Amino acid sequence: MKIYPLLKPLLFKIDPETAHRAAIRALAAGVVPSQPHLAHGPLNIRVSGLDFRHPIGLAAGFDKNAEAAVPLFAQGFAAVECGTVTPRPQMGNPKPRMFRLAEDEAVINRLGFNNEGLDALRRRLQTAQGKLAQVRAHGGVLGINIGKNKDSEDAVADYVTMLQGVAEYADYVTVNISSPNTPGLRDMQAGSALSELLDAVCGAREKLPRRVPLWLKVAPDLTDEQVAAMVETLSAYPLDALIVSNTTISRSETLRSAHKAEQGGLSGKPLFTLSTDRLKLFYRLTDGKIPLVGVGGVASAEDAYGKIRSGASLVQLYSALAYQGFGLVTDIRRGLASALERDGFTSISQAIGVDAS
Repeated sequence: MKIYPLLKPLLFKIDPETAHRAAIRALAAGVVPSQPHLAHGPLNIRVSGLDFRHPIGLAAGFDKNAEAAVPLFAQGFAAVECGTVTPRPQMGNPKPRMFRLAEDEAVINRLGFNNEGLDALRRRLQTAQGKLAQVRAHGGVLGINIGKNKDSEDAVADYVTMLQGVAEYADYVTVNISSPNTPGLRDMQAGSALSELLDAVCGAREKLPRRVPLWLKVAPDLTDEQVAAMVETLSAYPLDALIVSNTTISRSETLRSAHKAEQGGLSGKPLFTLSTDRLKLFYRLTDGKIPLVGVGGVASAEDAYGKIRSGASLVQLYSALAYQGFGLVTDIRRGLASALERDGFTSISQAIGVDAS
């Protein structure tokens, strides 16, 4: 029996940020039941030089400070991405800053990179090194998502500091320049600002003791022309993957919730079509030469499969957990295996991008 449907009415009686904190504490305390172990050989995939047991990962934002990184793997994720973390701790934007759009199975947040900072993250991961080694021995992949402080005078230096600070603990590092809740952050997605950032982080990566895969997370609100320009810039750099996409500042006319006009980034089901459209465009313009991670509105196995068929090598989710619980991860894994068999694929890799043209 799934427990989450019983708990959901209680959790939805409290504000979403408080409910989220309760979930993190419960996970860290070990009181959340683990998901069943599943062995799906056809779902194994290698991306960025890393072996993933299956393509489903947890998106950044759920466990910002790596408080529950280890127990989250017990919920069935092949990868867990912690963060976004900034060099110095910051409180984020004033509360309330997270809103459920229950009628739309969506969330709006304007958290603003609230996190405990680099030093706290390093201490926590250092303490968890033994347990993380066990997770990795069973195929778990840990990503760390990095950002800049809101009041930073040198954004590029913040990213270099973060990369240098987290590299020894991360299997991959995601450079987040696409959150809509830090003023000016999305300006780094284009032109000389993007080149300056990539020059710095790629250069810093070359000086690390080991080569850590670098991923870049982009916004869904880029126009076709902006995507094309970004792809041209990215072609000059040895990035290992792109995450498509972050939350959107757009608002569909179909939204029904009373919170639909709240400022911030929208995630959940209403983001699926936009983010998948951008995913297809990135896949076409890069000729499938750089791995893509599909994020945005994934709430079922068919959603995840749709991302893969649209060009994603991996898929991440987060918002749907608020509505369906961690059992969703197991459902998606089983559903993906069934979809591959139905369509005559013997490996998840064979389905990547078949619908992108």
